[in-house]
Amino acid sequence: MTVSHEALRHVEIQPSEVPGLIDELPALAALATRGGGLTVTGAGELRVKESDRIAALVAGLRALGADVDEYADGFRVSGERRLRGGVADAAGDHRLAMAFAVAALGAEGDSRIRGAESVSISYPGFFDTLERLCR
Repeated sequence: MTVSHEALRHVEIQPSEVPGLIDELPALAALATRGGGLTVTGAGELRVKESDRIAALVAGLRALGADVDEYADGFRVSGERRLRGGVADAAGDHRLAMAFAVAALGAEGDSRIRGAESVSISYPGFFDTLERLCR
């Protein structure tokens, strides 16, 4: 197997693409904080998940230092500045807790995630796995 990478670039997710990516959007937003950026539209369904996933995602990423805009049906992550760290509230949402943890890996300072225990809903060993991957 060969693994390679290139610089991150801005990605725009169109409304027609949202249904196939709805659960991955928080993780993609976390990746976008590392560069390139991300714009998502047509994702109003995120407002009625375990949390208002758009509002909570935007607030949490901002708390970590991201440049993020909130739209009625989506969001934009600029990806132009490094996260400084902070306290993000996962709002009891397992996908947000995991996304904030991944985003915080790239922060300059310490980060905390309120409601991080919610990851046990879908991935009880998430933090153990993340720790092993970061060694």
